[in-house]
Amino acid sequence: MSLLLLNKLLAIFGTVAIGWIAGRARWLSQPAGGTDPSRLLGNAAFYIFVPALLFRTTARLDMAHMPWAAVLAFFVPVVLMLLGVYLVQRYRLRQALAMADGRDSAERLAAAPTTQAVTVVFGNAVQVGIPLALALFGEAGLGIHIALVSLHALVLLTLLTVLVELDLGRARAAHDASGGLGRMLRSTVRNTVIHPVMLPVLAGLLWNSTGWPLPGALDETLALLGTAVAPLCLVLIGVTLAYSSVHGLLGPALVWSALKLVAMPALVLLVAYLGFGLRGLPLQVVVLMAALPSGSNALIFAQRYRSQEATTTATIVLSTFGFVLTAPLWLAVLAWLS
Repeated sequence: MSLLLLNKLLAIFGTVAIGWIAGRARWLSQPAGGTDPSRLLGNAAFYIFVPALLFRTTARLDMAHMPWAAVLAFFVPVVLMLLGVYLVQRYRLRQALAMADGRDSAERLAAAPTTQAVTVVFGNAVQVGIPLALALFGEAGLGIHIALVSLHALVLLTLLTVLVELDLGRARAAHDASGGLGRMLRSTVRNTVIHPVMLPVLAGLLWNSTGWPLPGALDETLALLGTAVAPLCLVLIGVTLAYSSVHGLLGPALVWSALKLVAMPALVLLVAYLGFGLRGLPLQVVVLMAALPSGSNALIFAQRYRSQEATTTATIVLSTFGFVLTAPLWLAVLAWLS
């Protein structure tokens, strides 16, 4: 592993540690005092910084120069993995959801399948992925990686938002005797579109379709807000670790980490190599992109829907540690194939 990547990993752990220290020292107030600092940070990320990043990324997408073979070879198996995890988890929770006591409990359970799915498929494509791609594959590989990154949140968060809002709509309808099918569908559509993920994506696509460049001041403002996403989310992971009990979560976190670090890159390798005939540099880039540890955006998603925050946090930390061991193994597999 290159010194550049090692320093990036150490910086990630250091930033998480700062958040943990701030949480343990209660620098951000007591959770029992009316303000949960982890939820406050999560809301700031979800309602301010992530929308700015999504709008700017979508508005600046250059569809004409996308390496579409690599894009499809990555996203087809990743979406299959997402749907597989989501459906399995939904099946496992169906009885608990039917017996949920109260609407709040039902909504948390309803959001659990998508929370696990985002944790398993959404990788740390920026803080870890960009230096990894640059160090291993040079500018040519970095170009392919950046193309995948530009669609990463757009594709995965959009799909996950639709799924979770559908599940929440069904859960609310089940606990609201006055709500019929039409009301449930209207509420679901409204909550899906008027959403901190979907709204900036749709607005960005609309702006992109005009062909206009973003005005300089607006572009700089959005870029400035977007740069806050990574450090804010890493601090949020540390604060959540400090305020949450992870006792008993090692087992689930190990399973989720194994799915992220082993199962998902294996599926991408299989589909890209056999299904799309990818070879050489594009194959290496898409497999390493799939092999990245869970990204901090998964915790923002969990915080938004108040579902499995502690398990998601534990998985992000554990998978980042585990990546130090699994990354060389995937590099060895790719070297053998080439």
